[in-house]
Amino acid sequence: MAKDRTLYLCRACGGSTPRWHGRCPHCGAWNTLEETVPAPEPPANARARFSALRQGLAAEGTLARLADIEAADVARTPTGLAELDRVLGGGVVPGAVVLIGGDPGIGKSTLLLQALDALQRAGLPTLYVTGEESGAQVALRARRLGLGDSQMPVLAEIRLEAILATLRQQRPAVAVIDSIQTVYTEQLTSAPGSVAQVRECAALLTRAAKDSGATLVLVGHVTKDGALAGPRVLEHMVDTVLYFEGDAHSSFRLVRAIKNRFGAVSELGVFAMTERGLKGVGNPSALFLSQHREPVPGSCVLATLEGTRPLLVEVQALVDAGGPAPRRLSVGLERDRLAMLLAVLHRHAGIATGDQDVFVNAVGGVRIAEPAADLAVLLAVASSLRGRALPRGFVAFGEVGLAGEVRPAQRGQERLKEAAKLGMAVAVVPKANLPRKPDAAFLRATEGLTLHGVERVEEALEVVRGLG
Repeated sequence: MAKDRTLYLCRACGGSTPRWHGRCPHCGAWNTLEETVPAPEPPANARARFSALRQGLAAEGTLARLADIEAADVARTPTGLAELDRVLGGGVVPGAVVLIGGDPGIGKSTLLLQALDALQRAGLPTLYVTGEESGAQVALRARRLGLGDSQMPVLAEIRLEAILATLRQQRPAVAVIDSIQTVYTEQLTSAPGSVAQVRECAALLTRAAKDSGATLVLVGHVTKDGALAGPRVLEHMVDTVLYFEGDAHSSFRLVRAIKNRFGAVSELGVFAMTERGLKGVGNPSALFLSQHREPVPGSCVLATLEGTRPLLVEVQALVDAGGPAPRRLSVGLERDRLAMLLAVLHRHAGIATGDQDVFVNAVGGVRIAEPAADLAVLLAVASSLRGRALPRGFVAFGEVGLAGEVRPAQRGQERLKEAAKLGMAVAVVPKANLPRKPDAAFLRATEGLTLHGVERVEEALEVVRGLG
């Protein structure tokens, strides 16, 4: 009896190879090849059509000039959760496909169940497809969330063909597939969750959403590295990619937009996990600021930007005597950038930390990727090393270059307005972020906030010494 031919598909790029390799020969990723059974050969008529297409015998496509194509702003429907609407760009878009991933138990299903219930109560037809739980388990969760009287239809199914038939029959405006890794199609012989199954099921569901105009939300698993499981082509198929972040020991959850064709990327939504589900946090800056009775050394408030939202985050630094090999550890910030900033601090400000352990942490579990956090990190490190606290109500932001210059950050005036709104009193910022001729509206918004514009690192440290 002939043995079935197998292929090895790469989770990262989707490339195939007949034999297993530790490293993908197409993209170079390690340990990403998974065994699968190739799809059956297409029928003869399909091969003939493909041959005709290759030979140029197929009909030509219809061309349209870009200026003649009618394009209007997409209509959005609010989900009833203001923080989720912020991340999505204002609400759900008809025909859009959203992929949301996160650690197990982080709250993905809870959030989507609340959003679907709010949409259903607003009069929109919805559908919740669960492949990981039974209908009874979903009903029990709904009752815990206070949604026991919800009229939202639930389908417990993992066969793609049955799901597509239900979507065609019910024609929901918004549908959730929880999760895409559990769905399988009978056209493939591989197991659910394999690269081929995830890619094919996602492609067919995406095509169905585009044809019907329904908003489709796919729930995805994540790997131990925090990346979405399955082929990377899955993220290219969808319109929006959301990541659910948060510490299991904390009651706060963050939803971050990594890709959004209908809104700004890197938007951040903040939720608090309660007994009644996830509740949006309207003023997240208060969560990321520690309440110290007196200013403590090594603490500096940073005015950062998450998408279009300015946030105040406390950056803490601890400098302590190190051993033969001093450690540089950062949580929520780039470790390599921390080593670079310490070198700049030594070279241009004369503050050496070569024999010291340096630990930097962004309070609240938030992850800061923008370089505008450089100045706050340096001031926190210098404060901890000298044992002198920064003044009460102190805030800073600005990118630091290798030459010691302090470069401006984008949307600096909005950061300053957010700092003034939360009662900050002193701000050290790049000089280029200060308005040359401030208007009356800016002066009213920043009333009570003393601004110090600096151009170099040593100048910023000199200003801080004068404030102390």
